[in-house]
Amino acid sequence: MKFNNTVLLDLECVLPPHFISSEELEESIASTYQRLKVSVGRLELFTGIKKRGYWPVGTRPSEIATLAAKKILSRTGLGAIDLLINASVCRDQLEPSTAMNIHGRLGLEQTCMAFDLSNACLGVINAISVAGQMIEAGAIKTALIVSGENSGPLLSETTRQINENPHLTKDQLKGLMANLTIGSAGVAILLTHKDLAPDSAHLIKSSVTLTEGRFAHLCQGDGTPESLSMRTDSEALLVAGSELAAKTFQHFLRETGLERKDLNWALGHQVGVAHEEKIMTLLELKSTDTHRTYPHFGNTGSVALPLTLWDLQQTGRLKHGDRCCLLGIGSGLSCSFLEVIW
Repeated sequence: MKFNNTVLLDLECVLPPHFISSEELEESIASTYQRLKVSVGRLELFTGIKKRGYWPVGTRPSEIATLAAKKILSRTGLGAIDLLINASVCRDQLEPSTAMNIHGRLGLEQTCMAFDLSNACLGVINAISVAGQMIEAGAIKTALIVSGENSGPLLSETTRQINENPHLTKDQLKGLMANLTIGSAGVAILLTHKDLAPDSAHLIKSSVTLTEGRFAHLCQGDGTPESLSMRTDSEALLVAGSELAAKTFQHFLRETGLERKDLNWALGHQVGVAHEEKIMTLLELKSTDTHRTYPHFGNTGSVALPLTLWDLQQTGRLKHGDRCCLLGIGSGLSCSFLEVIW
């Protein structure tokens, strides 16, 4: 899928006020570690994640997304927004959509269509693709894509499950460890038709997606905004995800006509060090520049890729005209590559 008229006008992220280290998390389940003879330090050693953030109890995803959106809207000077998409894994409630709460918090016009687009960690990338197609078709001129992820309820529920089950086995603990890698952040992205944007705006050039639904059982999450749970077969997910990523990348190269040497940056989904090492090696992208946010923010779900792009921008290393390839993988499985010219 190629885009000729869609640009990324602005990108903003917000970070949570509280952080907890991997060691502190492990100390909170120390009795289970001792019983199962698991050593403290294992979590950071195997994931490369030093810490992850969380918002205070009771913070809604819509509040987080609204914080990021307000920053963008206060500085762009655009008129009415045509489309609002909330793309988070976390949500305020089942109904109405979290996008409705964000629409109300922002005071957007009645003419602004608003809905949720949920697809695990791929939500934001999918939302960019959907909004971009609507811009290309002439249906809209502007789209605001937001996501607010808060790992606090998941971290709390996971440590509770571990501590309150004296019969928990090593295999059962293994299925819960991925929960302790999840972090928090909020993002807002403003897409427009290129005619509304200055030459300095960033071009959305192409996206491709492949889906393999037979792996939907490998990572499943559920719960309420106050109490989230998730179980993951991390090893099987890494194998299946890597295979799908390799196929998707070949599809991406064929569709775009690009070669690896054309990419200035390859930004992967921020799961952890093992995932990054396997994917970048398999795709032969080890020599391409990359940027990591998982060591200090953990796996922030649908926010992970835009957060990494935003954080890279903050370093000053991302230059105008750089070609960025964003690789996203969402449980299910689904894999997307998004090409952005900065």
